[in-house]
Amino acid sequence: MPTKSVIDERISKFKNKGKDPAKLRDKRISACVELRKANKDENFLKRRNISVDLSPGYISNEMVGFLSIEDIIKDVNSDCKDSQTRGCQAARKLLSQERNPPLREIIDAGLLSRFVSFLCMDDEPTLQFEAAWALTNIASGTSWHTQQVVEHGAVPAFIALLSSPMLHISEQAVWALGNIAGDGAAYRDILIECNVIPALLARICPDTPVGYLRNLTWTLSNLCRNKNPFPPLSAVLQVLPSLSQLLHLSDKDILSDACWAISYLSDGDNDRIDVVVKTGIVTRLVDLMSHEELSVMTPALRSIGNIVSGSDLQTQVAVDAGVLKVLPELMRNPKASVQKEAAWALSNIAAGPCMQIQQLITCGLLPPLVEQLRNGLNIVHWMANVMREAAESFSQGDFKTQREAVWAVTNFTSGGTVEQVVNLVQSGALEAIINLLQVKDSKVILVILEAINNIFMAAEKLGEIEKCSLLVEELGGLDRIEMLQNHDNDTVYQAAHALIEKYFCDGEVVGVKVDSTDDSFVFKTSDVQRAFEF
Repeated sequence: MPTKSVIDERISKFKNKGKDPAKLRDKRISACVELRKANKDENFLKRRNISVDLSPGYISNEMVGFLSIEDIIKDVNSDCKDSQTRGCQAARKLLSQERNPPLREIIDAGLLSRFVSFLCMDDEPTLQFEAAWALTNIASGTSWHTQQVVEHGAVPAFIALLSSPMLHISEQAVWALGNIAGDGAAYRDILIECNVIPALLARICPDTPVGYLRNLTWTLSNLCRNKNPFPPLSAVLQVLPSLSQLLHLSDKDILSDACWAISYLSDGDNDRIDVVVKTGIVTRLVDLMSHEELSVMTPALRSIGNIVSGSDLQTQVAVDAGVLKVLPELMRNPKASVQKEAAWALSNIAAGPCMQIQQLITCGLLPPLVEQLRNGLNIVHWMANVMREAAESFSQGDFKTQREAVWAVTNFTSGGTVEQVVNLVQSGALEAIINLLQVKDSKVILVILEAINNIFMAAEKLGEIEKCSLLVEELGGLDRIEMLQNHDNDTVYQAAHALIEKYFCDGEVVGVKVDSTDDSFVFKTSDVQRAFEF
């Protein structure tokens, strides 16, 4: 089938596609798949201190007021500690504004060097803290703002502050380092080279306040982000044991960021997945897939999706941990994003050997898979009747789930036994994918045509090609495939034409009726009744 050459890009991202059978799943090709590269909202990569919580030694906001930039410059550059503190706090307040904080103005005023120098004043904790807060907010800006903070020497100063005996100062350093790490792989690696991870992990202990741990876990997750390049393996090995501990806490924010960190670390080749699997946290991740909070469920599901994209053995670890018992519920989740991620995880498991495909069947994954294939199309049709223009944009977003479900079917038909393919057809999957041949996405159409071709290949092994052809025709498949010969995409035309040439050119069989509603797919003729294996 010509479909394979066109969809090689996506095919290569599944474990047994386009590879020698002897080397199945030896190595997962790393690439930017939509589901894989989808990360947390970029707004969460960096954070500014908006609230004004008073800590011991603060000068009250009423006393400071809002000074002008000129007054702030004068105070910060003075030799009087009270004036310096007043200037830093006024700057911090301006930089904590929700809208248009004057980041550039403060930088252009040359105040960063002074702020960094104040970080080292252990005998002036209030000044130290205000300067740290101001720098934290500057580092929450664009890459250029973060660059200015780093180039003025703030990184080693903040790392040193992590060991401050004053918890609020140490936590402010955690926050600042999280903003710097969230700017990208380059600054992430600068922090790692400065030994930030041991300094952060040293702050994790039984009596560490939950609020502090939230910020610390978020910073650790930013240190695990980005894969161009990936974090150094030595850093991954450092942070994983502590992430495993954090995953067993109950706070939803800590769990969310710890799961996101694991999802970043497992988003790589089999060697990186193996490092995560060997920590023994897969069972906990599967448990968290059922968490009541979407903010925890989503990254836990993403992490498991990454793991089942690995080797057969790595996938089996997730299967043994009970992932197949959780997926049916997630595939029926009201949130489209959860359905999409669950379908993607299922499609990767379906790309495994027939033993794992059988476990999918045994655990009842076929009914929710067929539901996804059917329901998405029904929603699109309903929306089209309400508002056709809105339907097109809606279907593009909603169809992501159906795309993954289609890939699950194609993977299933590629690696499953004849009996398993028969089971898939009997579940209603063939009818569902035939209905989806109406979609506009050329790649999805090609994947569906490949699945149909795989089903015909299974029928050929049973000597039932003719009856399979009749079944496809009864379900409306022949009409739709014939229409695809007029498709704008030449490869779609070729694939559709090849199917018709191969399986539908022996002439019509008169007097034959296919009862497609019967689970055994009994074909009835005027003089004979025979059960077709599909």
